[in-house]
Amino acid sequence: MSIKKGEIIDLKIDSAAFKGKGIGRKNGKAVFVPNTAPGDHVKTRIIKRNKSYLEGRLLKVLEAGNNRITPKCQHAKACGGCSWQHVDYEAQLAFKQQQVQDHMQRIGGLDDLTVKPTLRCENIFHYRNKMEYSIGHRRWLSREEINADEFISDRGFAAGLHAPGRFDKILNLSECHLQDPISYQILDFIRQYCISHDIKPFNRNDFEGYLRNVVIRTSHHTDDLMVNLVTYKNEPDTVEGIAKALKDEFPAITTIVNNVNDRNNPTAVGRFEKVIIGSASISDSIGPYQFEISANAFFQTNTLQAERLYEIARQYADLQNDDIVYDLYCGVGTLSLFLSGHAEKIVGIELEDVAVQNAVQNAKDNEVENVHFVKGDMKDAFNDNVTDSYGAPDCLITDPPRNGMHPDVVERLKKLEVPKMVYISCNTSTMARDMKKLADVYDIQEIQPVDMFPHTYHIEAVAKLRLKS
Repeated sequence: MSIKKGEIIDLKIDSAAFKGKGIGRKNGKAVFVPNTAPGDHVKTRIIKRNKSYLEGRLLKVLEAGNNRITPKCQHAKACGGCSWQHVDYEAQLAFKQQQVQDHMQRIGGLDDLTVKPTLRCENIFHYRNKMEYSIGHRRWLSREEINADEFISDRGFAAGLHAPGRFDKILNLSECHLQDPISYQILDFIRQYCISHDIKPFNRNDFEGYLRNVVIRTSHHTDDLMVNLVTYKNEPDTVEGIAKALKDEFPAITTIVNNVNDRNNPTAVGRFEKVIIGSASISDSIGPYQFEISANAFFQTNTLQAERLYEIARQYADLQNDDIVYDLYCGVGTLSLFLSGHAEKIVGIELEDVAVQNAVQNAKDNEVENVHFVKGDMKDAFNDNVTDSYGAPDCLITDPPRNGMHPDVVERLKKLEVPKMVYISCNTSTMARDMKKLADVYDIQEIQPVDMFPHTYHIEAVAKLRLKS
C-alpha cells in the first residue's frame, strides 16, 4: 500500500544517513527522519514523497534506542548548528566511519579498502574558533511559542543560527556550545543593544536595515578575541556606539572590526573593512607556526584537531629531507608551513589571491624560506612550467574544496605518476569519485577519518596513496 504525504506512521530507525538523518523502512521504501538515532522507535509524519524514498518529520520518540542521549543544548532539535547532539559521541564516530566506508565502496568501487576508526575530537564542545551568526528582521518561532498564543515583543530581531536547510529562518540563541560561552553572550548583548537603541536588523526582502552578521573569532593559544560587525550601511557613529558598549561589557575583546557589505549578496565579507578597536587580527598557532588571522582570512575552525589532521598527513607523506612537495589547494599555507621542516621544498598552489597573499606573509612572519606559493586555478596553474621551475614533485598533498578536484587535475596527477600522494577531503563522496579514477595508477593504502566537527554529520578524511609498481 502506498504511503501518502501527511500520513503518520510508526517507524523503527535502523541506521544513520548522510546529513545526520536516521533511516527506517516502510513498505520497502527508505524513510529519512531528522533528529532520530539508530535503534529509535518513532512516530513520524511523512512530509515528502519520492519514487525511491520518503522523508518524515519526527513527532514522538516511542522508544529510545541505545544510541540516543539527552542533548546538552536546548536548541538542538531546531538549530542547524548541530544535528547529532542527541546521539552518543562514540556512536557518532562509528557512524562517520561507516559513512566514509560506504562512499568508498558505493561511489569509489574500493571494495577491499578498510577505513580506519574515526579519530575522535577530545573537546566535543566549545571546539570552534569562529562562529558566523546571522541577523534578521523576523526570528523563527518555536512550536511552543506558536502554540502558546501569546504576544512576542522581540520577534522583529533575530540573532543566531539558521534552522536546518532554511536560510529564511533564524533561530534566536540563548545558549550555544560550539564556541566559548562568551560568544553567544556577546551575540545576545548586541541584539539587546540594537533593540534598545532602535538599530534595525537587515531585511533581506527589501534590502533595508543595518546589522547583517556578527562573526566572532577566538584563539586557542592566546587570549585574543575578535568581533566582526557586518553591516549593510556605513554608519560610523552607529558602529562605534555598539563597539564602545561591547568593549565596556566584555573587556576581554581585543579587536572589533566593521565589514560593510552594501551589496545584495548573503556573504559576511564586506566590500570594505574598517578597524574600530584594536589591531584587526588575532594570533593563533598550529604546531610551532604562528598565524595572524584577519576577519575574512581562512583558518582551520578546530585548531587542536587541525594539528592532529596535519600530523596524519605528514605521517602519510613519509617525507624525506630532500623531497619536493606540492601542496595543492594550499589556502593560506598552514599545511605548507607545517610540513616545511620535513622536506627540501614545499610549493603551494592556490586560486584565491587574498589567500596567497596571506600565505606569503605567513611564511615571512615565521621565517620559513623553503616554501613557495603560486596563484592560479589548479587545472591551469599546475602545469609543466611550474614543475620545471620548482622541480618534479616527490610527494603531492591535495586538499580540494567540497566539490573535489577538477577532472583535468585528476588526469594531470595520473600522468605525473608522483610516487607519494596524500588526499585530504572535507567531502568523502567527491573524494571517493576522485579515488575511483586515481586507483588506475595508485594503490589507496589507508584512509583515516578525522572528526573535526562533533555533533554534526561533517567528516574529514585523509588518504594514503602510493604509485603502483
